[in-house]
Amino acid sequence: MTTVTTETTESTEAAPGRAEGVMGPDGVRAVLPHRFPMLLVDRVLERVPGERITALKAVSVNEPWYQDLSDGAPEEAYDYPGVLIVESWCQAAGILIASENPNPDVLDGQVMLFGGISDVQFCGRVRPGDVMEHRVDLVRALTDTVIFEGSCHVDGRLVARIGRVVMALRPASELTGQKDDAASEAEEEA
Repeated sequence: MTTVTTETTESTEAAPGRAEGVMGPDGVRAVLPHRFPMLLVDRVLERVPGERITALKAVSVNEPWYQDLSDGAPEEAYDYPGVLIVESWCQAAGILIASENPNPDVLDGQVMLFGGISDVQFCGRVRPGDVMEHRVDLVRALTDTVIFEGSCHVDGRLVARIGRVVMALRPASELTGQKDDAASEAEEEA
C-alpha cells in the first residue's frame, strides 16, 4: 500500500499555475453535492486551478456495493466496479472546476452535469484496501463546458485510463424550472 505524506492544513488560494495544498473531507464536501454512499473522493493532494488535480479514494469492504457478497466469495467478486472508478474520477474532475466557486446545493447557482465520456480503458483491478489516485488534466475550458482526460492508479500501477470526459455547467434554474432572481426581475419590469 502506498503511504502518502501530506500537510494537514487546507490552503485557500494559490497563484495561477501553482499547486494548492491538501483538501480534506470537509473541503471536498464543501465543493461537491454528493453524499454517502456516492461521495467517492476522500482527499485532494494537489490542485492547480485551470490545469490539473490529484485526488484520492480509499476503497473499503464496508461500501454498499459489497454488502451482498457472501462469506467465501471469490477474490474477483471484490473487484471495485468500473463504473464507480469512473464516477470517482469524474468527481475529482468536478472538484477541479467547482472549487473556485463551490456550490454543493444543486438547487441554486451552477450545477455540474456529466456530458459524455470516451476512450476509457481498464488496465487493472481495484479491491478493498486499495487507494485510488486520480490524476485529472483539464484539456479545454469553454464558457460553460469543460473537457478532461487522465488516469487512475493504485500503488503507482495504472488501473484506468480516461480518454475524454465532457462536463457542462448549467444554472440550476434552467434544470428545475425555477427562474433566478435576475430573470424574475426582468419579467416583472416587462
